[in-house]
Amino acid sequence: MNNIPTDLKYAKSHEWVRDEGDGTVVVGITDHAQVQLGDLVFVELPEVGESLVAGSECAVVESVKAASDIYSPVSGEVLVVNEALGDAPEIVNQDAYGAGWLFSVKMSDPADLEELMDADEYAGIIDSDEH
Repeated sequence: MNNIPTDLKYAKSHEWVRDEGDGTVVVGITDHAQVQLGDLVFVELPEVGESLVAGSECAVVESVKAASDIYSPVSGEVLVVNEALGDAPEIVNQDAYGAGWLFSVKMSDPADLEELMDADEYAGIIDSDEH
């Protein structure tokens, strides 16, 4: 059984988004993604102030198995990055939906959220990936 919080939105590329209600969102990778990747050894985050476009590459996570691009689920400006991951990328493995968040974005178009999936839709994507 996958851990898929129902209060988040999801991208097909396995990022989650938490709407902070003030035009900003917090972004991370899903528990499913971190399990697939295995133990993370490095996380490269976007720069604070960088403008992101929904669907574009913005970060990289590297595990003992592979490097994987992270795509921004929304367009906007990077406000904060999770500096703790520089020294301890394994936090993403330990707490993908909490302390393992990657960055926050001030959205340029809140309608981007409407393009993302809810937990049930995301669970369907995972199920089809696994079968």
